[in-house]
Amino acid sequence: MTIDEPAGDTGRGAGAGTGPVSAPASATATAAAATAAANADADGSGPDPADGQRPRLTRDQSRAFWGSFSGWAMDGFNWTIFGLVLAPTMAVLLPRSGIADTPAAVGWYGQISAAVFLLGWGFSFLWGPVADRFGRRPAMMASILMYGVFTALAGISTDLWEWNAFRFLAAVGVGGEWAMAGTLLAEALPERSRERFSGLMHSAAYLGVIVVSAIYLLFGTSLGWRGMFAVGAIPAIAVFFLRRTMPEPDKWEEKSAEARRRSFWEPAKEVFSPGYRSRTLGNLVLLVVCVIGLWAGSTYVPTAVSNLATQGGWTKGDIVRLAGLSSMTVAAFTVLGCFAVPRLAQRWGRRSALACMFGLMIVGTVGAYGIAYPMHSIAVTFCFLPLLGLGGASFAVFTLWLPEQYPTRMRATAFAFTTTFSRWVAAAGTFLIGYGIHATGSLTLPLTLTAVVFAVGILLVRLAPETRGETLPD
Repeated sequence: MTIDEPAGDTGRGAGAGTGPVSAPASATATAAAATAAANADADGSGPDPADGQRPRLTRDQSRAFWGSFSGWAMDGFNWTIFGLVLAPTMAVLLPRSGIADTPAAVGWYGQISAAVFLLGWGFSFLWGPVADRFGRRPAMMASILMYGVFTALAGISTDLWEWNAFRFLAAVGVGGEWAMAGTLLAEALPERSRERFSGLMHSAAYLGVIVVSAIYLLFGTSLGWRGMFAVGAIPAIAVFFLRRTMPEPDKWEEKSAEARRRSFWEPAKEVFSPGYRSRTLGNLVLLVVCVIGLWAGSTYVPTAVSNLATQGGWTKGDIVRLAGLSSMTVAAFTVLGCFAVPRLAQRWGRRSALACMFGLMIVGTVGAYGIAYPMHSIAVTFCFLPLLGLGGASFAVFTLWLPEQYPTRMRATAFAFTTTFSRWVAAAGTFLIGYGIHATGSLTLPLTLTAVVFAVGILLVRLAPETRGETLPD
């Protein structure tokens, strides 16, 4: 299976200017195109026979894309389950743990659970050195198997503490997927397609969110929260088998012999060496902003809508459907944001694209939690969810930005360290927000204040280097 690459600067030759090749072609060029088309039929590479000016990804590149895409989609599928069924899960497990099931308790222990998840995600930095030492594919396969198994086990929890333990272990697997998929895809794709397909790949997580939200919307009442966790294991196992056909990128293969001679922790040391320390710390800070916003803001949308629906006297079935619909709405607009990010990053630069996403999150957060929630208005809440969704595509900026900042020998480690260590700092932030919810008895003030974090993030985008127009370093 092959994928058409976006039309770009293909067909340009030395001295040809910026336009495409003109229609009258030489006999030699026509013969070459015909030969390339024949080769494409045979091995899936070269120009598309239907349009000689649009090259296609090879079979190996297509497999790399779909393997990364599907694994990241299942990642979004699984992490969403925990937030989506938080309210019904707490309703059962809080009393079994000797805690009253009140909105304040759900907010407090829900944020503790989110902090536990982020703590587990932080430990997934270990997948980076594994990928740099043994290869991208085995690290990806191991991470997806881990989060599939422990997501399913979360469905058999008997109390809150057991559920948090399974959630922690699932997070260790979940956290490795983004770094592994993003690194593999950046190394496997040709330079002219890397930006575009990085955005497409990152949208996969939110397609996974939409799918699981649709399942919850249609079958949540009958499945219950335990059934939803059981469903979380099925696609993960399917993708595990799909990945067996996915090749290693040539860039890593060329460095594999050298990688196996190095110390396991050598890439980790180099990430924080004088030449890379400032950019690594800058990326960590910016990712902390993203994570606090996601886990304290967007992830709390289903719970906020459920609370409003409960206060409004909606039926249990309608509450479940509204929660699923709210999650789907945010995810759908995040997919659109992921499609837009490569264009914004190419036109404005990586820094400006990220600042734009943070600005959208400020308006969406203040609107959803500072205006709509105190009004007890579900309709007004849904008006601001698209902005939360579009702003949530801030993570997609890093999918194309981080690989550009580090060479192959340490790329997976750098990607994993920056995207996972940031979760540890963010875990403390979400814990404080949870305390605020518990102290005030409402989601309004603590979640609205997360907008301040995004405002600070806009001021700090210059902490990471601008890499627009630069090729992937070897």
